[in-house]
Amino acid sequence: MNQTINELVKYALKEHLIGEDEVDYSVNLLLDLLHLNEFTKEDVKERALVEILKDLLDYACEKGLCEDSVTARDLFDTKIMNCFMPRPHEVITTFNNEYQNSPKEATDYFYHLSIASNYIRKDRIEKNIRYFADNQYGGVEITINLSKPEKDPKAIAAARTMKQSSYPKCLLCKENVGFAGSLTHPARETHRIIPLDLSNKRYYMQYSPYVYYNEHCIVFNEDHVPMKIDHETFAHLMDFITKFPHYTLGSNADLPIVGGSILTHDHYQGGAYHFPIQDAKVLASYDLEDAKLDLINWPLTTLRLTGDSSKALIKWADVILEKWIDYDDPDLDILSHTNGVRHNTITPIARRSGDSYQLDLVLRNNRTTDEYPLGIFHPHAENHHIKKENIGLIEVMGLAILPARLKTELALLKDCLLGQEDINAHECLEKHKDWYEYLKTFDYNEDTIDDFMKKALAEKFTNVLENAGVYKMNEQGIAGVKKFIEEITK
Repeated sequence: MNQTINELVKYALKEHLIGEDEVDYSVNLLLDLLHLNEFTKEDVKERALVEILKDLLDYACEKGLCEDSVTARDLFDTKIMNCFMPRPHEVITTFNNEYQNSPKEATDYFYHLSIASNYIRKDRIEKNIRYFADNQYGGVEITINLSKPEKDPKAIAAARTMKQSSYPKCLLCKENVGFAGSLTHPARETHRIIPLDLSNKRYYMQYSPYVYYNEHCIVFNEDHVPMKIDHETFAHLMDFITKFPHYTLGSNADLPIVGGSILTHDHYQGGAYHFPIQDAKVLASYDLEDAKLDLINWPLTTLRLTGDSSKALIKWADVILEKWIDYDDPDLDILSHTNGVRHNTITPIARRSGDSYQLDLVLRNNRTTDEYPLGIFHPHAENHHIKKENIGLIEVMGLAILPARLKTELALLKDCLLGQEDINAHECLEKHKDWYEYLKTFDYNEDTIDDFMKKALAEKFTNVLENAGVYKMNEQGIAGVKKFIEEITK
């Protein structure tokens, strides 16, 4: 263990997690954690962090300090890295000092810290499958998310017997900083957050532990309050991209079905990434008093505001939201309310375009019917074999986050299409049978099957986005949304 601990010290120094004057302190924390009482400094070669941690975890499991399961090992390796983490106040101070040089230098520092500390498990994220595919809207990006490990049966069984706790209230609450974690709550000892003032309200910025794209950040309310799209939402988004002009920031909608996975805690998501929606072509442009409004060619109905004044965009966003909340277009199944329950809302996305401000407002509706019990503007049943979950902010922008099961299922489906496997012999392919029959009608061979399957999956995801669009990008749908725009601009 002496050599392995020295390797970790060398890594921590190289990645600026600690300084030379903190080596003894960090080593002593680690010795206590591993129930060791001796250490000798020695020269060692550099080794990858994942390899170092594996050896330390194997030792901990062998000595009975850690159960040998994925969940337990994740909890314990976070304790290991916490021995080399700067305190929260130091991280905030360094971030603010770097910000004085530039916003990008500040986020570069914070993102590097999140990766170097293994808070972001980069080795797992690199296993994700991702590619870009063209479509009639410009394109979409497909990812099959392999980075979140499945919980092992032992952890699931043990979690059932654990006493439930309401602290922290959710995974986004600021009280997660330093939280040791449990079988039902991930360890957060290496978690750090940066306080931000957004339009006179305290928010905090963190990075997602399982980043779906470059510098995937989450900006969350200091208080555990529900999601809500209103004037303050637009003001917060504009203030953030003023402070961090190299980042995009958006919000999930505030209603079930069309909202994100966490509606109970007000938060935004963004990062340094160029999403497919940004390249969508303009179908129609409207000159407003102090901004420009574009209707873009995108599967989800999107109105794009662009202007030099953030206040002007906030003003027009207020107008559009107020009008949309009560807007009905029954010929196209769009009803704003039924039995007093609201269905219309917006998914907003803010970014800078050169020196200008830009705000995409994606119209959403969460109404259900007997024909569409999960939502009229939600992935339809014929697409559930690929995607059944809500279409949230990230996917609205054209980045698909598809389940890990598809890696195995698509590989098997490919073999079936090539005649090397029988689809009826694989229970997991039952849900793909209709799609399989459709794919069989095309031409492909062993040399072209991989590209063919990539395009087919992208087409399916495009269908999913089209399902979620309130106005379809056809003649009737475009006429409908233009009528709505006339109500705003008249």
